[in-house]
Amino acid sequence: MRKYIGLLLIFASICHVNAQSGPPEPPIGKRWVINPSFSDEFNGETLDSDKWYDYHPSWKGREPGIFLPSQVSVKNGFLQIKGEKLEKDTIVKAYGRELKFNIAGGAVVSKKTAFLGYYECRAKAAATTMSTTFWFSTTGAEDGPNGCDKYGQEWDIQECIGRSGDFAGSFFSNGMNSNGHFWYTDCDKKRHDLRAPAVKFVNKELASKDFHVYGGWWRDEKTATLYYDNRAPKHMKFYDGIVDKPFNRPMYMRLVSETYPFPWIELPTDEELADPSKNTVYYDWVRGYDLVDVDAKDIDQSYEKGLNLYNESIIFSEVETVIEVTDGLKIPLSFKANEHRKIYIKISETTDKLKEKWNKKVFEKTIDVYPGYGHMEVIFNVDKKMSKSATYVVEALIRDINDENKSKGALDTSTLFFTIR
Repeated sequence: MRKYIGLLLIFASICHVNAQSGPPEPPIGKRWVINPSFSDEFNGETLDSDKWYDYHPSWKGREPGIFLPSQVSVKNGFLQIKGEKLEKDTIVKAYGRELKFNIAGGAVVSKKTAFLGYYECRAKAAATTMSTTFWFSTTGAEDGPNGCDKYGQEWDIQECIGRSGDFAGSFFSNGMNSNGHFWYTDCDKKRHDLRAPAVKFVNKELASKDFHVYGGWWRDEKTATLYYDNRAPKHMKFYDGIVDKPFNRPMYMRLVSETYPFPWIELPTDEELADPSKNTVYYDWVRGYDLVDVDAKDIDQSYEKGLNLYNESIIFSEVETVIEVTDGLKIPLSFKANEHRKIYIKISETTDKLKEKWNKKVFEKTIDVYPGYGHMEVIFNVDKKMSKSATYVVEALIRDINDENKSKGALDTSTLFFTIR
């Protein structure tokens, strides 16, 4: 699907392909499927109120930037959050004091909480010192191990700004900046920011120069893995000095443009806030994925089927391998499918082509697979003798469920060679 950007000052009427990175390879026996509650292509005319708040339910914003629903819009195929200078100072009474705001920002927050899974967005930062962020956090605090202490969680997949400058936080203007905060309040009511070691992907270009894909796999209660465009992933271990499983609670997804603490990052200028080519964050899409059993089929995947996320394919991770035959012959493979598909697998013993034209077919099998990105072992019952001195070839293809032809019309094919021991 193509999206067209109507703001000539920013994109000069350039159209672009709706690119995606997609989730990493799932564990064997599992399949990634879209979680619609945390996924949106932003192709409508208004924010989907069934999924999102157009404000932050528990935070007014960091002074001097206030979150206002008026700054949040969906148009031209994007979620847009605009930063602007307020015409006059605004005083808000909250948290037992008066807060003074003179800059407008915005926040979009999920109405449901997420626990574990893979999450990604494609975004282009505003060319200001207002933030472009993609993060998760809890609301409220969990009781700590001592009874009188409490803690909360915050996982920042991406935090950045859109221009550099002569200030300490200028490095936030490029690449991907990821943090994990264990917010701990001890029994003396003192609050501590106990952070995981930060993860940084460096890019020489400003984050406002182009769109990038920012992803994070919340693997378990102790670890996460971060992804930036097509680069190799980096890993994060959450602080576990207080509790053994520090990220054990569901969190809300948040897409936010805020002011950062001054002078660590300087405040945006009036000029850049008034410039429509600089003052807006663009989110192309956001997607969440859950892990399910690879053969799970009683799942409503109507939202996912409409996206055509994948180049449908069948994947072997190696050209050749050695397989131990115990409790059957297990062939590992991965697949990507947008619909219910069939995979046909044929195993043959290779021959000396100078003597025999065709390989000798040993086994074959057809299996059903379902939408998503799956990783599995296909098991063959070994009812005939296999030679340890022979080389075998696996030929696999993925096809439409109504296509009975085993070779023609395949959506994709792949080959694996193996010996046995």
